[in-house]
Amino acid sequence: MIGSLFFIFNRIVEITFLIPIIGIMAYFVHGYLQANMLTPAYILILFITSVIAVFWAVDTLIRFSTTKRSAIFVAFVDMLFFGAFIAGVYQLRFIANADCAHWSGGSVWVSLGPFGEYGEQTNDPLELHVDKTCAMLKTCFAMGIMETVFFIWTAFLALFLHSRDRDRVVVEKTVRRRSHSSRRGHSSSHRHRSSSRRPSYVV
Repeated sequence: MIGSLFFIFNRIVEITFLIPIIGIMAYFVHGYLQANMLTPAYILILFITSVIAVFWAVDTLIRFSTTKRSAIFVAFVDMLFFGAFIAGVYQLRFIANADCAHWSGGSVWVSLGPFGEYGEQTNDPLELHVDKTCAMLKTCFAMGIMETVFFIWTAFLALFLHSRDRDRVVVEKTVRRRSHSSRRGHSSSHRHRSSSRRPSYVV
């Protein structure tokens, strides 16, 4: 019961933090699409991972009874998301120590496209908010790290649910077996008593 509550709570937390990541990254993807440019990996990986992860989290939350029965598979998929978020965070590592109050774009100024060098050349209004761009990327970086922790935790919780469910099944089978044996023993003793009470006739 406690394991189930922890799993449900962590899924809700995952969804809560995934939604802002999707919203922020969608803002960047839209900017690149408007400029007809390829979206860089440090945005695309985290965006795609978050979109798929939120559907997965909602599905396993809604169909929780199925989730418990397929706990091993759920744990495996959560481990995959754990790895994917690590990859997304690693791609965004350049923003970790950035000073968003006075950010110049650093090593990614060119790849920022409409938010960076290309935007400066074409007078794109998106380029004027470079500090905002920095703050948004840094927010996604931080929440990506949090999602990494959340998904490895729910993977372990799913394994815990599987072990508890397996123990419960073993106990139920043992109880049914003992109950069946007890009924058979009772039936056998009843037949024995009945036959012993039957009068015998001497011819």
